[in-house]
Amino acid sequence: MLTWPQLIGQLLMVVLVGGLIGAEREFRSKSAGFRTMILICLGSWIFTTLSMTISHSSDDRIASNIVTGIGFLGAGVIFKADNRINGITTAATIWATAALGMGIADGAYKLVLLATLLVLAVLWLLTRLETYIDRVNQSHTYRVVSDYREDLLKEYEQLFDDCHLRYKRLKRTRRGDSIIGTWYAQGSEKNHNRFTRLLMHHPSVREFEF
Repeated sequence: MLTWPQLIGQLLMVVLVGGLIGAEREFRSKSAGFRTMILICLGSWIFTTLSMTISHSSDDRIASNIVTGIGFLGAGVIFKADNRINGITTAATIWATAALGMGIADGAYKLVLLATLLVLAVLWLLTRLETYIDRVNQSHTYRVVSDYREDLLKEYEQLFDDCHLRYKRLKRTRRGDSIIGTWYAQGSEKNHNRFTRLLMHHPSVREFEF
């Protein structure tokens, strides 16, 4: 059983750990922010503390149930938009924050502090590296509607080559006097911008989206 000083100390650590991680998420305007991360850390701490107080024989079972419950919570923030999966980092952060709350309840303070610093480093410092990687290797799906002309799509594919974009044709559809081509392309942000400028000035293009 925890003494009052131990109880207060652990609660303050819960607020500190959850608050630091939540502040980073709040700063980036993510769905799970300051209050959410504190509550996740607090909830996992409460469940773990109660499991050790009520029965030592069921510690592992209650801990595994916490992990399962957090998994469902994390799944709720993952969504798909514009052919991209969003929310995975937030879901992983929720999972890690819950683990930190469990570590505080177990008294593994050094582990929790080091892990918190590592989580913050991954979320904060590695964002710049991730941004750089996104700039040099972006993925877009292009859908181009044009006046029908034989071999026109091959002409667009030559533009992909000229712009140094790796591409794969996904679909080709003809509707009346129009032809619609869809491609998946990868390359740098600069090359994608060059390709879209060429499409904008191409005489056969009626409309395009990506």
